[in-house]
Amino acid sequence: MIARMTDAATNPIPPFPAGFLWGVSTSAHQIEGAADLREPSVWDAFTAEPGHVKDGSTAAVACDHYHRHPEDVALLRGLGVDAYRFSVSWPRVNSPGGLDFYDRLVDELCAAGVRPVPTLFHWDLPLSQADAGGWLERDTAGRFAEYAALVAARLGDRVSKWITLNEPAEHTLLGHALGAHAPGKRLLFDALPAAHHQLLAHGLAIQALRAAGATDIGIANSHGPTWPASREPADLEAAGFYDLLLNRLFADPVLLGRYPDGIGELMPGDAEDLAADLKIIGQPVDWYGINYYAPTRVGAPQGSEIEFGGLTMPAELPFSVREIEGYPVTDFGWPVVPEALTELLVDFRGRYGDRLPPVVITENGCSYEGLDDQERISYLDGHLRALHRAYEQGVDVRGYFVWSLLDNFEWAEGYARRFGLVHVDFETLERTPKASYHWLRDVLRAQRPGRVGQP
Repeated sequence: MIARMTDAATNPIPPFPAGFLWGVSTSAHQIEGAADLREPSVWDAFTAEPGHVKDGSTAAVACDHYHRHPEDVALLRGLGVDAYRFSVSWPRVNSPGGLDFYDRLVDELCAAGVRPVPTLFHWDLPLSQADAGGWLERDTAGRFAEYAALVAARLGDRVSKWITLNEPAEHTLLGHALGAHAPGKRLLFDALPAAHHQLLAHGLAIQALRAAGATDIGIANSHGPTWPASREPADLEAAGFYDLLLNRLFADPVLLGRYPDGIGELMPGDAEDLAADLKIIGQPVDWYGINYYAPTRVGAPQGSEIEFGGLTMPAELPFSVREIEGYPVTDFGWPVVPEALTELLVDFRGRYGDRLPPVVITENGCSYEGLDDQERISYLDGHLRALHRAYEQGVDVRGYFVWSLLDNFEWAEGYARRFGLVHVDFETLERTPKASYHWLRDVLRAQRPGRVGQP
């Protein structure tokens, strides 16, 4: 890591093209707090049950961004980013005055010269909608479109760039198949309707946003290369199936208007209804968001339930996730493999060709402790160089968002993982920019000499 830092100091990151969008990301449930000023969400119910969150914490206060957002906007301005990707809380919008908060936030961002980029759904489904069946029911997609129209009508005069959903793959797998996240269901492959209804919600939200005048709409899907554990046929088959579930299941319908072979038959509805849904899901997006963290090494099932990365992987899954050796790891235990980002993007361009619109990296980041977070600097430096290599190889990359601006409530990990460029003391809520914050500020100054963040 020290060698990489020395190289970074003497070898600046190559310039990205003019108009490249530099930003940071957060999500509502992870930072807002003020739980008493919104309806309950599935995550409130999930964290209230003992054992679901490792440190027993909740996001009732989190970073208290709801009350302290002027301070956080000042941090964004000082960092010098072009854009701030945040999520709108559906439970808050359902509550009296909920949209007023986002009105104020958007106004303050615009005044600071920071472009607001809202994500309409980042896993915090209203509990009332979950009680009515949640994403397992088709009706939720329709209710989501109504909510999208409401938000667009209020914010659309100042917001031009929109994201419909964040990581439906993880929300399906962790929340509905394995029970590790809210709503805590362990349905395995019976969770696939939740995937389809989220994708349908994406398509219906595009229609609602465009009806409100939006012209710059994308989705934030998580992707990463799948590396087979060996060249043995059983490992290759298992890795191919995993790649289908975590990558193609969520990209093919959006980019190609169809499910991969063998998956459509498992989705709800008859063939005619499914074809109609796929026309809605597959309508063109203006850009495609990719959240990237690490590749996954996958092999044949090992015949027993295993623990991996804090998850219980049932024996009946037709694959097993293995350790990736030979790379440094983050405090979360995730391997640090910047070159896999180049691999992913080049492979995506090869797979989807002209159907792949411009790409924006909507999340990339890492968990490390400490204010002098040299490991995070090394991580971001390596991934920005890997992103530039993809650009040099012809991938139309238009933006990069770091996860995350603030240390926050990290879902089932509670407050044990710190992804922020800014340290948050969860006792006092004091914000302290880390070394990585200052490093990124300097990178942005070098990338865009005409725009300088305020100290």
